[in-house]
Amino acid sequence: MLRRSILIFITVLAGSLSSALHAEPVPIVCTILPGEQSASVLLTNPFNYTASCQANCKFSTAVYDDNPQIICVKPVPAGKQIEMCILKAAGNKLVKLVEATADCRKP
Repeated sequence: MLRRSILIFITVLAGSLSSALHAEPVPIVCTILPGEQSASVLLTNPFNYTASCQANCKFSTAVYDDNPQIICVKPVPAGKQIEMCILKAAGNKLVKLVEATADCRKP
């Protein structure tokens, strides 16, 4: 009986990990705004429920090794695109987007 319980637990755990590995892609848009002193982060919740979403955008500047990064976390309504946050540069103009990632999970 104990052996069967362990097998069921492992099967359920494996199923949970499998679904986490095949998560729905989360559309994200990181845009450098006019004046190049700030950037906007838009994220779309792909699920049919309100989810806790995290957006991460990393930019480069003309200064070596200066890569401002913005990380925003907040709830996003089902199927909606919202502005997650705005990054204000600390002096150096933003040149280009280096990396963008996003993730939404059930709260």
